[in-house]
Amino acid sequence: MKPVLCHLTTSSVSLDWLLLPQLEAFAAQGYDVVTASAPGDHVQAITQRGFPHHPVRSLSRNMDLRADAQAWRELQGLLAAIRPAILHTHNPKPGVLGRILGRRVGVPIVVNTVHGLYAQPTDPLVRRLPVFAVERVAAAFSHAELVQNPEDVSTLIGLGVPRRRVHYLGNGIDLDRFRSSESHHRNARALRRRLAIAPSTPVIGMIGRLVWEKGYRELFEAVSTLRQRCGDAFAVVVVGPEEVGKDGAVGAGEIEAMRKLGIHFAGQRDDVELWHELFDIFVLPSHREGFPRAAMEASAMATPVVATDIRGCRQVVDDGRTGLLVPVRDSQALADALEGLIWNREHRTKLGEAARRRAKTDFDQARVIARTASVYRSLLDARGIPVPESPTTERYIDSIDLVETAASKPAAATPAA
Repeated sequence: MKPVLCHLTTSSVSLDWLLLPQLEAFAAQGYDVVTASAPGDHVQAITQRGFPHHPVRSLSRNMDLRADAQAWRELQGLLAAIRPAILHTHNPKPGVLGRILGRRVGVPIVVNTVHGLYAQPTDPLVRRLPVFAVERVAAAFSHAELVQNPEDVSTLIGLGVPRRRVHYLGNGIDLDRFRSSESHHRNARALRRRLAIAPSTPVIGMIGRLVWEKGYRELFEAVSTLRQRCGDAFAVVVVGPEEVGKDGAVGAGEIEAMRKLGIHFAGQRDDVELWHELFDIFVLPSHREGFPRAAMEASAMATPVVATDIRGCRQVVDDGRTGLLVPVRDSQALADALEGLIWNREHRTKLGEAARRRAKTDFDQARVIARTASVYRSLLDARGIPVPESPTTERYIDSIDLVETAASKPAAATPAA
């Protein structure tokens, strides 16, 4: 009998766009893979790929204690019904509810992926304290914490999470999907014609949900500055869904104002690799990231990345070699960095080529899948649960435990306050 593996996220889009390759790999390795999230537009895509979906209707990103209490009850009943051998949660909210409930209802193995802590050691105490307290409590209920960012590794250890349960995971993308090709070139040329962008005009691109924490305010201010300096010497394209009704969403009025400055808003797209091909510069002025996939995708497409100097972006962008890092919430520095690349095609090419080499070495999702599968097998074996046959890519498992980087060594652990 196959062990049941349940992946729990807030939204169905995460299961589809971020986790689908992992789900397919684990199914191929012999797991009975099921999914759970709030209902959403991507459920059909998930089920069509053969993965049953269980709705947790009250799950949301918003702070709503009444809805959270209802989600707790829904999830409790769901776990009791499907009885997974492994519950794999993805933070923030499902990571808290799922870890605690998983242990309470007797799930043999509870694993959590830390995609990015919602506070950083440099944040004010008033922000750090509640976030770190909740994370520490929830981490006490898991058997393994898979951490995408090495800076979060040291933070968790500093909070008192046992080192043996903290595993550096990293992050990765499908390098076969995100690479330049002649068909991509043709599509990019067609997109330029459709958007009325001249062949020689450099395109600044951003991919991300339209919420302020992604740095859209700074981007809009930088574009306003650049229009005064550079006129129409550049174009800007934003790909990502509007978050109507969500906390911190960019409003329709702000979007319309930016359209008047020449920013093209393409909305939510399933073919982001084609839009990456359109971009000459990728920008990510985010305030908080775990390990940003869009920046890795841009790197794999040989596009230089201009990002904020924060945890997550620092792990993708090698400042001055594969892209540029600027201070967070600094629209002037962002404008300066973008302007330098707008006028210097040779520098863009040099940074982009280095970014592609870095992506081939460091951003392969096969390594992430193999490390995760290895943690599963270790935990199953320790509890006497039969381990499925696993024809996985063992060559990628260089370490399933804590990777000793400068940011993750115990000596660098950051205290809770």
